[in-house]
Amino acid sequence: MFCLGLFSIGTATSKTATAIFVTRFFGGLFGSAPVSNVSAALGDLWAPKARGTAVTFYAVCVTGGPTLGPVIGSSLTVSYLGWRWTEYIEAIWVFMIAVIGFFALPELYAPVLLKRKAIRLRKETGTQAYWHPHEDVKLDFKSIVTQQISRPIRMLTTEPMVICITFYASFVYGILYLTLEVFPIVFGEIRGWKLVISTLPFLALLVGVLCAMAINLTNQPRYMRIVDENGGKPVPEARLPPMLIGGVLMVIGLFWFGWTANPPHHWILPVIACAFIGAGFNVIFQQCINFLVDTYTLYAASAVSANTFLRSLLACGFPLVARPMFHNLGVGPAMSILGAVACLALPVPLLFMKYGLRLRKMSKFAPVEDT
Repeated sequence: MFCLGLFSIGTATSKTATAIFVTRFFGGLFGSAPVSNVSAALGDLWAPKARGTAVTFYAVCVTGGPTLGPVIGSSLTVSYLGWRWTEYIEAIWVFMIAVIGFFALPELYAPVLLKRKAIRLRKETGTQAYWHPHEDVKLDFKSIVTQQISRPIRMLTTEPMVICITFYASFVYGILYLTLEVFPIVFGEIRGWKLVISTLPFLALLVGVLCAMAINLTNQPRYMRIVDENGGKPVPEARLPPMLIGGVLMVIGLFWFGWTANPPHHWILPVIACAFIGAGFNVIFQQCINFLVDTYTLYAASAVSANTFLRSLLACGFPLVARPMFHNLGVGPAMSILGAVACLALPVPLLFMKYGLRLRKMSKFAPVEDT
């Protein structure tokens, strides 16, 4: 976090495009750490029954931020402060969160806590009987490369659950970032709205994200009942039914937006469609995170890192192809292609609801106790 703040200041003070690219690269590199670890930390902090509620509010922050960013950024850009203050404000915010986290956020990883307890008990009692396997884990350059870095890649290439869930989550995440380029085309170029006004439809995405909380929280009582029936152990497949609703909302929103974006259709129609896209995206994204954390528990950070890696690639790539795609094909056909892909992904939760337990039993990273 601290390094992210430093490189954000570096971007703000950059004089050339090269300097901006370099500082943004390292800002993203260091900024990926909290994104990858928060979901796993929530898994360490909260019991399975309560974890869904915690992840709901976390997901709102992750998905709500990109919807507020364009509105804030455009307002700063047209003001006397200029675009550089988008980076200064980010740095101020990051430093503040880093300080709060340093003093208020304790260690949450169970093996580390048990290791510390074993060391403390040996000192207090003078006996060597207290020991924890995590004491043999050495964190050096070799282990970082061979385990911490390679494990997410191995999971992304060998675990069917990680592959499918990650691709689905990454696709909808890429759609969210695609709107960063599509909205200026639709509301700026086609409808002729000014810069700040053309970013206001992002607030409709935020409304959809917030409405998705109701769908996600509604599943919590059902999930808690299933966990109790399973002896308090997490049941990842029980997280998936809301994803079906989210998938349908996403498909409706994509086709609706695509074919009402251009005049003479009233501007409120594509704006309402944005709310459907936001709601569908947040429901899918949150349940994907819940599923990975419930499934991989001890290796949740690696599973989420694999997810973060791929979704970041798509979030980078989708905006790059958006402008030529939408200019050459038109908004309707281009959105229809994305809607068709979203349709193809609709069976994903159904497949995991049926075969998830069998796949978990085959996994090297998510062993399941026979009952």
